[in-house]
Amino acid sequence: MIQGPVGFEEMGDEEDFAKLLEESFRNEKSERVIEGIVVEIKDDYVAVDVGKKIDGRLPVSEITAADGSLKFKVGDKIPVAISGHKGERPMISHKNAIKKGLQTAFMEANKDYEEREIIVEGKILRKNKGGFIVENDEGIEFFMPNSLALIRHDEADVIGKKITAAIVKIDEGNGSIVLSRKKLLNDKRKVKREAVKKLVDDGEIVEGLVKKIASYGMFVEVDGVDGLVHYNEISFKGPVNPATLYNVGDTVMVKAISYDKDKKHLSFSIKAATQDPWEDIKNELEVGDAVKAVVSNIETYGAFLDIGNDIEGFLHISEISWQKNIKHPSEALTVGQEINAEIIELDVGARRLRLSAKKLLPKPFDKFSSSYQVGQVVKGIVTSTTDFGAFVKIGEVEGLLHNEDASWFRDEKCKDVLKSGDEIEVKIIKIDSDKEKISLSLKELTESPVKAYAKMHKIGDTVNGKIRDVKEFGVFVELSRGVDGLIRIEDLYPKKATELVIGEMIEAALTMLDEGKIRLSVKKIQKDKDKDALREVNKNSDDGSFNESLREQLKN
Repeated sequence: MIQGPVGFEEMGDEEDFAKLLEESFRNEKSERVIEGIVVEIKDDYVAVDVGKKIDGRLPVSEITAADGSLKFKVGDKIPVAISGHKGERPMISHKNAIKKGLQTAFMEANKDYEEREIIVEGKILRKNKGGFIVENDEGIEFFMPNSLALIRHDEADVIGKKITAAIVKIDEGNGSIVLSRKKLLNDKRKVKREAVKKLVDDGEIVEGLVKKIASYGMFVEVDGVDGLVHYNEISFKGPVNPATLYNVGDTVMVKAISYDKDKKHLSFSIKAATQDPWEDIKNELEVGDAVKAVVSNIETYGAFLDIGNDIEGFLHISEISWQKNIKHPSEALTVGQEINAEIIELDVGARRLRLSAKKLLPKPFDKFSSSYQVGQVVKGIVTSTTDFGAFVKIGEVEGLLHNEDASWFRDEKCKDVLKSGDEIEVKIIKIDSDKEKISLSLKELTESPVKAYAKMHKIGDTVNGKIRDVKEFGVFVELSRGVDGLIRIEDLYPKKATELVIGEMIEAALTMLDEGKIRLSVKKIQKDKDKDALREVNKNSDDGSFNESLREQLKN
């Protein structure tokens, strides 16, 4: 959890801290700055009279300017810092005196550090038991305790590391200035929290800078605060890949929509910063309207069409064309193609828009109905065969050639004699406008076996056939391939149905040849035989007479 701003009072026990500070600046505390007089300048040192028995010495490099000239000459007064003695000779430094002066001036200029935040940039000069000595570009040194540094003590490259920290204490008594990275970071967090709270509470639309783009969205910075624009919050079309719309460095208008305190995640929305296009079209479009659209995406099951104003509609594969053999939308559409479509569903609440392209195209069945009629013989291409028949394409529509309309022979099926791609000639036998179905016939283009049989026979002829089936009402007899005749039960005498065997031959007389129907009679053959017998009896009778009762019997 984020802590509040850290002040000096949060650094731990002040007595312990004072000990650390004292230890850190032990050497510096013993130093005092006085004004000495240059008494001698040698090649490698400068002798300075500091009021002691023996003059102090400092390296000549400390008074050498960048151009190689000397800043002082014999007799000049020079500020030096005395840090102790080496033997009887005082240890002095002009460089440390300058630093002490800068340090004092800095502390004087920033004594109001408790009223305003003072930020220091510098690098870690050295490490001691209590913490780190930090030096800025002006040579001023600061102390940063371990507890406020937020630096791992075992970092190998800690010396020379550049840091930014806030001043939390100035102790003019020992000339020390204390820094805290912890306070600076917590202050930044506080500022960020306040900025985030203001963004979410105000709900204002603000300008942001795209900092990073990922597959799941993009990170946008607003006034130093970073937030995520999820890919669902970019467009009203739905999830989009931000990389296709934006580049790092682009400016975008966003609105803060939520903040997760536990995860410290701020969420922005581009959609929420714009007018909802669905509200715009609510009173402008309705089912049945035609719109211009651009194909924006193609899937196996259909295509998405951009109708403008950040709204997409869905075009199902079945609504692309009246042709039923489209296997994939890419066969008829390309991304970027502009097409006309009709709105077939519009649900603003659910943000659902369904479109149809084929409804704006001429209906193939209507075109067929106006161009063809029942009884017409046409050419077509077999598109597929099934167990019940075959589909034949005539122009832009398909008709069904049922097995029973394909051949006069019951044992012939479409799939046995036809294959996809065959060009055949068929006769239109039915056009059902309500169901939009077309029935075709192949067998009607040839003479039926029954008619051919009828031409070779006449009523009364005695014929032979194979018993195919026995029913309660009669017996079906196969006279030749594709030609069946029926013997009704009453015409079976003197035979009995129970005595008949399927597959056996039977003799009967033709009693009807009408519109493809053939009737047979065994009884007629028997009657004809009886009449012949009667005539023969009459012919051989002595007096030419015949028993009257027998005559009546023969009549029956």
